[in-house]
Amino acid sequence: MTHGVDLDLAEDCAKFYADPLGFVLWAFDWGQGELADFKGPRDWQLAYLEDLGAQITERGFDGLHPVAPMDMATASGHGIGKSAMSAWLILFIMSTRPFAKGVVTSNTSDQLRTKTWAELGKWHKRCLTGHWFSYSASKGNMALVHKRHPESWRCDAQTCREENSESFAGLHAANSTPFYLFDEASAVPDKIWEVSDGGLTDGEPMRFVFGNPTRNSGRFFECFNRLRHRWKTRQIDSRSVRGTNQKLMQQWVEDYGEDSDFVRVRVRGVFPRAGSTQFISGTIVEEAQKRQLSAHPGDTIVIGVDVARFGDDQSVILVRQGRKVLEITKYRIDTMTLVGHVIEIIRKWNPDGVLVDGVGVGGGVVDRLKQLGHDCIDVNAGARAQDQKTYMNKRAEMWGKMRDWLKGGDIPADDQELETDLTAIEYGFDAKNRLQLERKEDMKKRGLHSPDVADALALTFAEGIVKWSEDYYGDMEVAISDYEPGG
Repeated sequence: MTHGVDLDLAEDCAKFYADPLGFVLWAFDWGQGELADFKGPRDWQLAYLEDLGAQITERGFDGLHPVAPMDMATASGHGIGKSAMSAWLILFIMSTRPFAKGVVTSNTSDQLRTKTWAELGKWHKRCLTGHWFSYSASKGNMALVHKRHPESWRCDAQTCREENSESFAGLHAANSTPFYLFDEASAVPDKIWEVSDGGLTDGEPMRFVFGNPTRNSGRFFECFNRLRHRWKTRQIDSRSVRGTNQKLMQQWVEDYGEDSDFVRVRVRGVFPRAGSTQFISGTIVEEAQKRQLSAHPGDTIVIGVDVARFGDDQSVILVRQGRKVLEITKYRIDTMTLVGHVIEIIRKWNPDGVLVDGVGVGGGVVDRLKQLGHDCIDVNAGARAQDQKTYMNKRAEMWGKMRDWLKGGDIPADDQELETDLTAIEYGFDAKNRLQLERKEDMKKRGLHSPDVADALALTFAEGIVKWSEDYYGDMEVAISDYEPGG
């Protein structure tokens, strides 16, 4: 290929700097030759590449000043095309970013060599810019290097043994993109993750992790829980992806059950159940996600406000009417700004009750709302339960009512944080045989995030709210009891 043609290719590649989807559509002969049966990326891959492009644009790396890492985690069942996606990401970065440096790993050396790296070899041959790079797949040397700059423009495959952790140290690509890609990330040792953390301080860093969610502990699990505020996460059910073996997966469901750990991990792309002490089962949550109910005009409208206490937590405002969750908004802002958002939502929905987590910093939200003339109820989760024989405290009672409500309720199907929050918490009993929930401090020790979204929903069950005959802000006359369970 002539030098002039290569210059044209380089100019084309420059146009795709912030457009990974455009690059993938341009770089391969979709519908031709070896790709005759392939019209382009699958739907989840399209969305993933568009998301990455939006992050690149948002950060606006100028080649000098380092930007925040782009951390993307994908948990899925089998057969969705993770290896192909990994190959495209590597080729996109290497083709559009001179002097980029990357490291790729997987759970075993065999998986790395025969699956992840072999897939890169296939797509490297098909890529318009493939001739720029030398690809090697020998046992001791798996690398993709630029032919003219083999030391400074390269991607290496490394086994993930802890004693090999130094291979994942700083990639030193301050003027370009240092990147990591983990396949079967559940089995990559935490030490490797920790070392890769230190390699994301320069340039335009990226980290892509894929895998079946086989463990409910470890760093991959934490991407979707304790550290989810730092990651762009996806959980993909293999049955929703075209081209997967639908008959085999249906057989697995019939053999093991929809909520079995086998199907959760291998098909649905969700983590194993917390165990026998799980307070709300995945089945209850899944059924609530599938329901499509209409809000009944006669049902109470209740707003729950969970106020963030720590830097990695978020404040959540949730609106529920009867059996249906109407709206969920999430913020990482100061409390006074949060008050403004609460007032906007009050004006939008004209609720029958506003229940605010008033413990700690939430007390300031309660005080300010009342100061501005908005009625709200200050909820103390640690206070006595109304049913003191059954529940140890208010928090356990709220969650108990919420669990009962979920058996006939309607929650958003696309809110993964709510799903995770609802199913993560464990329970036990105190000395008086009253139900008590796991403390948030203990959840964090298990690598779980504070269940902010579920707490906001639980707050809507803290008190029995009644429906008034007149407008919430008008003359409040005769109260009509709302007999719907949970208020």
